[in-house]
Order: sequence, then structure tokens, then C-alpha cells
Amino acid sequence: MFKFLKDKISEWTKKISESKEEKKVAKPKKEKKAKQVEQKKKEFKIPKKRQGTKEERRVSEELIKDIENEIKIKEREKKEEEKTSRANRAEGAEGGREFSREKNFESKSKNPSEGSSWGGKETTSENSELKGEESPEQEVEEKKGFFSKFKEKFTTTRISEEEFEKYSEDLVMILLENNVALEVAEKIINDLKSEITNKDIQRKEIEKEIKNSLKKIMENILIDSPDLIKAIKEKSEPYVMIFCGINGTGKTTTIAKVATLLKKKGISSVLAAGDTFRAASIEQLKLHGEKTKTKVIAHDYGSDPAAVGFDAVQYAKKNNIKVVLIDTAGRMHTAKNLLREMEKIVKVCKPDMKIFVGESTTGNDSVDQIKSFDETIGVDGIILSKADIDEKGGTALSVGYTTKKPILFLGIGQNYEDLEIFDKKKFIEKLGL
Repeated sequence: MFKFLKDKISEWTKKISESKEEKKVAKPKKEKKAKQVEQKKKEFKIPKKRQGTKEERRVSEELIKDIENEIKIKEREKKEEEKTSRANRAEGAEGGREFSREKNFESKSKNPSEGSSWGGKETTSENSELKGEESPEQEVEEKKGFFSKFKEKFTTTRISEEEFEKYSEDLVMILLENNVALEVAEKIINDLKSEITNKDIQRKEIEKEIKNSLKKIMENILIDSPDLIKAIKEKSEPYVMIFCGINGTGKTTTIAKVATLLKKKGISSVLAAGDTFRAASIEQLKLHGEKTKTKVIAHDYGSDPAAVGFDAVQYAKKNNIKVVLIDTAGRMHTAKNLLREMEKIVKVCKPDMKIFVGESTTGNDSVDQIKSFDETIGVDGIILSKADIDEKGGTALSVGYTTKKPILFLGIGQNYEDLEIFDKKKFIEKLGL
């Protein structure tokens, strides 16, 4: 189920990790120099908690201006030194170069006590900072800081909204390809965006975090199924269930499966052959009744299906049978006249549960079908047949979200025992996330 979604999430998280690594490179020299200047400023600034007197603030501002001027001077000196050095090397006058640098320092330096010889090879680490150069100690510190931060990026990261949008379109397409309706896919992606963007996530846990978030979102989309067995046992009179849907979804076989499940739970049932239109439908239900050893109430073809259902309810009352399972003719969700016939059956039989039977493999078509039946008779629950051959799994999410109706059972095979009570957590695990 959910083919390619797991692979796409793995690919997505890999790309996010790679993009984070590319962004985490050594900072430009200009930015580094600006930080050094700011650091120097902070050393001479008066703390914010104690602003100081007017005189102290004036002295502080003058010191900051002096530092900025000194940095500008040193930058000019450096350019002049480089220019002079090139000229001196060409002329072979190394001694003149050192004398010139010492002279420039003495004439321009306003605070000579802070450093030693600018012209010699032995330059202090503090003067190196002012010149924008790196001392050996600074290099070690800078490397340590870089690798320390780089390591942090391997342990934690943050996915921005821009990065999410970059890959979310692929996830939407995969959801759509797996029979998830568009509005449901958009809901999932929007909720996922809220869950994982702009928050710190352990780097090695990114893929796991995305998968867990998806599972949580999908679990919230699906409605919790009611305890049908408990509801049946608690009702003193027969519990009436009507089954509806379009042709070919396995509705009649599903009714026989429900009867088998109830028998395993120690609950008796009777079948009502309410499909009086389709040829051989009554014989088909009677055959299921014989195999499951369940009583079938039937009339002739062409008779009123509401009357068949009514007789089945009366039979259950007289014979102390707990559940009445009423079959109906399959009808297209676009046939308004046939849908109105369902209204009469519901009015006469007064069912406790109106169940729509659809195929897991039909995708978004099931959503439209259920909506039509729900508007006409008010569907209470859903059974999805052929779930065992559904390689996508998106239909359950679509019908669950768009109809806000619970999925009661999944048909998982051809045998009478192949009916599974729907468990949304188990279903989501099967999606393979």
C-alpha cells in the first residue's frame, strides 16, 4: 500500500540533509571581520544594565570611534605594506621595507601600548584581530567553532517552509496516485507542514519524524469505528442493518460474511432478500444462507423490497433473533429515482445501521457514491470490499475524511471468514510508512 510514498520520504529527507550540509560552510571573511569588530566594541561598551554617567558614555563612544579609526588605519597600512613589499622585492631592498613599516606605525598609531611591533614578524594575537588577520590561537578556535557547529547540524536541524514547499508537491502527487482524494491530500500536506516545519528535529530522526507525523495525521483523519457487537447485544429488540451500494461491489457476499462474523460472536441473524430486481439475486442470497446456516426471508421478483425487509424484522421479533441483515438492489448513485426507493425501505424498516458497501479499488469514485447515498438515506457506516487486492490504500482515507463516516469492516478475501473489523492503527501500519 501507498506505493513509493516511503521511498519518496527517504529521498526527501536525504535532499534536506544534503541542502543543510551545503549551507553549513565557512563564513565569508567580511562577516568574520565584522564579528571581530563587534567583539572589540563590546569590550569597551558599558553594559546595558548600567548605562553610566554622561562622561562614561562619552568616553565609551570615543573609545569605539578610536577603535574603528585604528582598524581603518591598519587596513590602509596593510595595503601600503603589500604595495611597498612588492616594490622592495623587485629592488632587493628588504631592510627598507621594515623601516618603512615601523615609521608608519609610529606616526599613525594612537594607542601603541596595546600591541608590539607592527612591522616585524612577531605580531600579537590582539593586533592580529584588529588587522582582520588570524593568529594561530584564533585559527584553532575558529576551526573548533566551525566543526562544533557542523556537528550540531548533524544532530539537529530545522526544516523551513520554503524547503517543505519544494518537496510537498511530490508528496501530493504520490497521495493522488494512491487513490487519495485531492482535498484529503491537501489536508494531509498542510497538517504535515504544521507538524514538522520551523522546529528543531534530531538530524538522524528526520525521516522517522516525518513518517510518525504522517501516521498521526492519517489516524486523526479516520473516524473511530463504533463497537457494533456491543450495540447489538445491548438492544432488546432486533438490531436492523440495511446494506446499500452500486452493482458489482460484492454487497450480497459481504452480508453473508457479516452473518458469519455474528455467528462466531454468538449472535443470531436473519437475511432479507430485498434485491427483487436483479436476476438470480434471491437465489444467490439463499445459497449463502444455506452455506452459513442462516434463515433467508424472500418474496417473488418484482415485489416491494420494503415489504421483504418488514417481514424479516417481524420474523426476527417472533423468533428472538438478534440481527436482521437486509440486502437491497444495487443502484447507481446518479439514479435519483432508485435512490428515493431506498428512502421507502428505510422508512418502513427503521434500521439501526445503514451501511454502504464499496470497493477499495475504486478510489475517488467511492467518495462520490457514498455522498449520494448519504444525502438520500444518511449512511451510518462503511464496508470496503476487496481490500486484499488494493495495492494503494487511499480509498479508506478519502471516504473517511470526506464523509466523516466510520469504516466498520474490510473485505479481505473470498471466504465467509474473510471479513476484518476495521482498526485504523492496524490499517495505517499496513500502508508501509
